[in-house]
Amino acid sequence: MTLTQLKNLLQQCPNATADYPFGPEARVYKVMGKMFALLAEQETPPRVTLKAKPADVQALIDSFEAIVPGYYMNKQHWFTLTLNGEVSEDMLRDLIEASYALVVSKLTKAQQAQLQQQNT
Repeated sequence: MTLTQLKNLLQQCPNATADYPFGPEARVYKVMGKMFALLAEQETPPRVTLKAKPADVQALIDSFEAIVPGYYMNKQHWFTLTLNGEVSEDMLRDLIEASYALVVSKLTKAQQAQLQQQNT
Protein backbone atom coordinates (compact mmCIF):
# COMPACT_ATOMS: atom_id res chain seq x y z
CA MET A 1 0.00 0.00 0.00
CA THR A 2 1.37 3.38 -0.94
CA LEU A 3 1.44 6.34 1.43
CA THR A 4 -1.23 8.08 -0.67
CA GLN A 5 -3.47 5.01 -0.52
CA LEU A 6 -3.03 4.83 3.25
CA LYS A 7 -3.89 8.52 3.68
CA ASN A 8 -7.00 8.03 1.55
CA LEU A 9 -8.03 4.99 3.56
CA LEU A 10 -7.64 6.85 6.86
CA GLN A 11 -9.51 9.87 5.51
CA GLN A 12 -12.41 7.65 4.34
CA CYS A 13 -13.35 6.82 7.93
CA PRO A 14 -16.61 8.68 8.64
CA ASN A 15 -16.03 12.24 9.86
CA ALA A 16 -12.27 11.72 10.04
CA THR A 17 -10.17 14.85 10.25
CA ALA A 18 -6.41 15.17 9.96
CA ASP A 19 -4.00 17.74 11.33
CA TYR A 20 -0.48 18.16 12.69
CA PRO A 21 -0.78 18.94 16.43
CA PHE A 22 2.68 17.49 17.19
CA GLY A 23 4.54 19.13 14.31
CA PRO A 24 4.98 18.42 10.59
CA GLU A 25 6.30 14.89 11.05
CA ALA A 26 3.15 13.38 12.59
CA ARG A 27 -0.22 13.55 10.84
CA VAL A 28 -2.97 12.78 13.36
CA TYR A 29 -6.36 11.39 12.32
CA LYS A 30 -9.28 12.03 14.65
CA VAL A 31 -12.99 11.38 14.91
CA MET A 32 -15.00 13.81 17.04
CA GLY A 33 -11.71 15.21 18.35
CA LYS A 34 -10.36 11.81 19.49
CA MET A 35 -7.29 10.31 17.86
CA PHE A 36 -7.58 6.94 16.12
CA ALA A 37 -4.38 7.01 14.03
CA LEU A 38 -1.03 8.76 13.83
CA LEU A 39 0.89 8.62 10.56
CA ALA A 40 4.65 9.18 10.45
CA GLU A 41 4.52 10.00 6.76
CA GLN A 42 8.07 11.31 6.45
CA GLU A 43 9.60 8.05 7.66
CA THR A 44 10.94 5.50 5.18
CA PRO A 45 9.09 3.21 5.20
CA PRO A 46 6.11 5.09 6.67
CA ARG A 47 4.69 4.04 10.03
CA VAL A 48 1.15 4.23 11.35
CA THR A 49 0.17 4.05 15.02
CA LEU A 50 -3.27 2.63 15.77
CA LYS A 51 -5.37 1.84 18.83
CA ALA A 52 -6.49 -1.66 19.85
CA LYS A 53 -7.62 -3.64 22.84
CA PRO A 54 -4.67 -4.54 25.12
CA ALA A 55 -4.85 -8.29 24.39
CA ASP A 56 -4.92 -7.57 20.65
CA VAL A 57 -1.94 -5.21 20.91
CA GLN A 58 0.16 -7.91 22.54
CA ALA A 59 -0.93 -10.58 20.07
CA LEU A 60 -0.03 -8.34 17.12
CA ILE A 61 3.38 -7.51 18.61
CA ASP A 62 4.05 -11.21 19.18
CA SER A 63 2.98 -12.12 15.63
CA PHE A 64 4.63 -9.49 13.43
CA GLU A 65 8.10 -7.99 13.38
CA ALA A 66 6.63 -4.89 11.70
CA ILE A 67 4.43 -4.21 14.75
CA VAL A 68 5.88 -2.77 17.95
CA PRO A 69 4.41 -1.01 20.98
CA GLY A 70 3.16 2.46 20.07
CA TYR A 71 5.87 5.11 19.94
CA TYR A 72 5.24 7.84 22.54
CA MET A 73 1.84 6.31 23.30
CA ASN A 74 0.28 4.13 25.99
CA LYS A 75 1.88 0.87 24.93
CA GLN A 76 -1.02 -1.23 26.26
CA HIS A 77 -3.51 0.42 23.94
CA TRP A 78 -1.47 1.56 20.92
CA PHE A 79 0.84 -0.16 18.45
CA THR A 80 3.02 1.12 15.64
CA LEU A 81 3.06 -0.69 12.32
CA THR A 82 5.90 -0.18 9.85
CA LEU A 83 4.59 -0.35 6.29
CA ASN A 84 7.23 -2.76 5.02
CA GLY A 85 4.84 -5.24 3.35
CA GLU A 86 4.79 -7.81 6.15
CA VAL A 87 1.19 -6.99 7.05
CA SER A 88 -1.27 -7.45 4.18
CA GLU A 89 -3.35 -4.56 2.86
CA ASP A 90 -6.54 -6.32 3.95
CA MET A 91 -5.24 -6.72 7.48
CA LEU A 92 -4.12 -3.08 7.54
CA ARG A 93 -7.65 -2.04 6.51
CA ASP A 94 -9.08 -4.21 9.30
CA LEU A 95 -6.69 -2.72 11.87
CA ILE A 96 -7.62 0.83 10.83
CA GLU A 97 -11.34 0.02 10.98
CA ALA A 98 -10.89 -1.59 14.41
CA SER A 99 -8.97 1.42 15.73
CA TYR A 100 -11.65 3.79 14.46
CA ALA A 101 -14.46 1.64 15.90
CA LEU A 102 -12.73 1.37 19.28
CA VAL A 103 -12.38 5.15 19.52
CA VAL A 104 -16.00 5.67 18.44
CA SER A 105 -17.16 3.16 21.07
CA LYS A 106 -15.52 5.32 23.77
CA LEU A 107 -17.29 8.52 22.68
CA THR A 108 -20.18 9.77 24.76
CA LYS A 109 -23.64 8.65 23.71
CA ALA A 110 -24.36 12.21 22.56
CA GLN A 111 -21.22 12.25 20.38
CA GLN A 112 -22.07 8.82 18.95
CA ALA A 113 -25.58 10.02 18.11
CA GLN A 114 -24.17 13.16 16.48
CA LEU A 115 -21.71 11.08 14.46
CA GLN A 116 -24.46 8.71 13.35
CA GLN A 117 -26.72 11.62 12.40
CA GLN A 118 -23.95 13.24 10.33
CA ASN A 119 -23.44 9.99 8.42
CA THR A 120 -27.05 9.30 7.47
